[in-house]
Amino acid sequence: MRRQKQGFSSGAGLILGAALLWGTVGPAQALAGASMGPAALGGWRLLVGGAVLAAPACRRLPALLPALRHGLARPLLICATATGIYQAVFLYSTARTGAALATVVALGTAPVATGLIARAVCGERLTRTWLVSTASAVIGCVLLMAPTGTGVDALGLLAATVSGVCYGLYTVYAKRLATDHPDVHLPMVSALSLLLGAVPLVPWMAADTAALGQPATLSLIAWLGLATTALPYGLFSAGITSTSAASVGTLSLAEPLTASFLGVFVLHERLTATAALGSLLMLGGLAAACLPAPRTRPTTPPSEPSVTPSDQPQPAAGHAAATSPSRSTSRVPRTN
Repeated sequence: MRRQKQGFSSGAGLILGAALLWGTVGPAQALAGASMGPAALGGWRLLVGGAVLAAPACRRLPALLPALRHGLARPLLICATATGIYQAVFLYSTARTGAALATVVALGTAPVATGLIARAVCGERLTRTWLVSTASAVIGCVLLMAPTGTGVDALGLLAATVSGVCYGLYTVYAKRLATDHPDVHLPMVSALSLLLGAVPLVPWMAADTAALGQPATLSLIAWLGLATTALPYGLFSAGITSTSAASVGTLSLAEPLTASFLGVFVLHERLTATAALGSLLMLGGLAAACLPAPRTRPTTPPSEPSVTPSDQPQPAAGHAAATSPSRSTSRVPRTN
């Protein structure tokens, strides 16, 4: 009997760990008080994180060359492009609409976009568990981080939506890359996508070098590069091989939940009753997304046991008379 994998729950735990680390980005920025612009900071984050992730796996780089000639280049470029665009448009949305509204729209869009893209690209089935957990987590995210202001910037909302779609694209094509190229070292591929994703942000990095002389900025870049990029992307690479892309999108909502908890317990922010209800809904949705997939029985039919002629059952009289005269003599009396 084929052994059923239990990778959904363990892989989901790795993805959840990555999302928890990503949730420390905002609180770390608030604590550091660095003067570097968000676009330049995002570029340095990708550059440092990609370099650290690539360092222990650089010896595997030559093994990627044959895979690049056999279909790896396309998903890799899509992942890199989605990473770079995500950083730019999300930070742009944050500047125009505020962090709360940008996070609600981007991360509320991400699980839905991921599920739909996974359905279209990979043919993943959107299960009832995914629908329930995603709906619960998205509603909880809206309640948790919904801003109180009435002003809405349409361009900022569009940018936040684009960033959510980019997250979905990265997740789906990273999953497809892992499925289509199982022998490829995924942390090395993730490192390449991060480094390539930093390329569009180089102009902002070059224009904002004065802040690099400040200890607070250097400390923040180190934290963002190591703890919120290199380590979580390593966890993400390990967990995505056994987790559906749709579930990964839902688990990403642990990021704003972490940021809110850190805001309350570290930054001493107030958590309203609505936000507390949203937190509970998100916890329920994330717990549902971590449930293991139901066991499936093997589809291969069991082999029939060999039967000797003496052990074969005798057919009925009417059937035997029509099909096998030699067998009919044992059941029907002779009439000659």
